[in-house]
Amino acid sequence: MRYAVLRGVGDGSAFSRGVLGQRLRRAAHLSLVGAILLLGGASTQAQTVASLPETGTAAEQGAPARPVAAWNDFCTRHPAECAVDVSEPALVTLTPAVWQALTSVNRRVNARIKPITDAAHWNVVDRWDFPDDGFGDCEDIQLLKRRMLIERRLPRRALRMTVVIDEIGEGHAVLMVRTDRGDLILDNKTNAVLPWQRTGYSFVKREGQDGKAWVTLNNGASPVTTANR
Repeated sequence: MRYAVLRGVGDGSAFSRGVLGQRLRRAAHLSLVGAILLLGGASTQAQTVASLPETGTAAEQGAPARPVAAWNDFCTRHPAECAVDVSEPALVTLTPAVWQALTSVNRRVNARIKPITDAAHWNVVDRWDFPDDGFGDCEDIQLLKRRMLIERRLPRRALRMTVVIDEIGEGHAVLMVRTDRGDLILDNKTNAVLPWQRTGYSFVKREGQDGKAWVTLNNGASPVTTANR
């Protein structure tokens, strides 16, 4: 009996040691898995951050400027689109999610809207409007992008319609997104979202952020229209 009792105690100790060993191995395994997941998450985050554009600059803002005449007509038809809420942020924090929204909207709208001049579309030299029929020129395409980004909760105040002189010397409209990493441009001529200084354009003026007046950019000369597709 004494032998049996001692044997039983010995068996229990071996069993306990076995259970303890299993628990230690399981804990080590879970710790390793956790470390791998943590490293994987850090790697994914690093890759996402790396995909953001380098920090750039803001376009130099100058004196007040007169809007393009067709913009005034657009505001008469869509007054809410031209209102400025100064309580909104003037800059967007460029998170990976915001960057994804910018690139996705730019690419999708460029693919969806067929370019056409205002003369062919509306029988006028210059008209700004939403391309709800699937056709539009540069400013119409940028207006749709702006509307879609606002629907994604980006502040309207940071999304500014902008007039430039393009690579062939014609008036052209782009959407300037003002961010904490510099001013970025959405353009129907390219699916790439670029810092303003890398577009090759001469920047003329954009919507103001404090009222209805527009502002000059980099002392640019003002074109009469933005009829370029």
